[in-house]
Amino acid sequence: MSLRIEKATGIGFCFGVRRAINILEKVARERGGVETLGAVVHNQPVLQRLAELGVRVAKGVDDIQGDVVAISTHGVSPQLESEIRARHIDIINTTCPFVHRAQLVARKLAESGFFVIIYGDADHSEVKGILGWTNGRGVATLDEKSIATLDHLPRRLGVLSQTTQIPVHFTEFVKKLIDSALAKGSELRIIDTICYDIRDRQAVALELANRVDLMLVIGGHISANTKHLAELCSTVTKTYLVETVDEIQPTWFQGQTGVGITSGASTAEQTINEVLMKLEAIG
Repeated sequence: MSLRIEKATGIGFCFGVRRAINILEKVARERGGVETLGAVVHNQPVLQRLAELGVRVAKGVDDIQGDVVAISTHGVSPQLESEIRARHIDIINTTCPFVHRAQLVARKLAESGFFVIIYGDADHSEVKGILGWTNGRGVATLDEKSIATLDHLPRRLGVLSQTTQIPVHFTEFVKKLIDSALAKGSELRIIDTICYDIRDRQAVALELANRVDLMLVIGGHISANTKHLAELCSTVTKTYLVETVDEIQPTWFQGQTGVGITSGASTAEQTINEVLMKLEAIG
């Protein structure tokens, strides 16, 4: 069997993740360790490496043991930030700049009198954080029908997106929202808050998926941006999402000639190289 392996451009850590990892590594070295409020990224190999440097994950505010904590790339609500400071705990903010932009957009819309609709997974930490910036004047959903069922839906609606969503799905959501929820005299303000890196990564991966027999998406199983990449690639070719090289099964490649590789935004170069070496051995 001979495999033609093609790696997508621009994979590995995105700007926001690289920035956060650099900050944590520096602080951990200087202090002999540091705590993060929740996982800084949704990628187990990266978290294991950080743990070896003395980075400890606190499950919640009550679990913070020291007097300083790092906020993850996904960000937090202003209310949670205030709760941490009220306990005299210093904050190291590693929130991704694109997530922070979405937070500021949500706050500005709410302060301008708009009811904020966030297109995103309501249970995801990033979305929970952004919603907190609306100060109670917002909702997060992936289903436009749920908006129409809200009691006393305001006439002024502001719409933004979780930063890792698929752009065409956000567009479809907005179109359906216009059809289902807008009343006479409504005002709708739409702001695209999808991360540029994620948008480019998805476009490159989709273009590659169209040229190969099989796609491997390397990244965390609970990582939103990785799952969306896999979802997108699977619309055009057979696709597998793997977090580590150990998950790869040689039988996947029987009868395949072209294999494409892409990764989530919090996947380390080391993990990508391990996957490439395994594929070369299989091929």
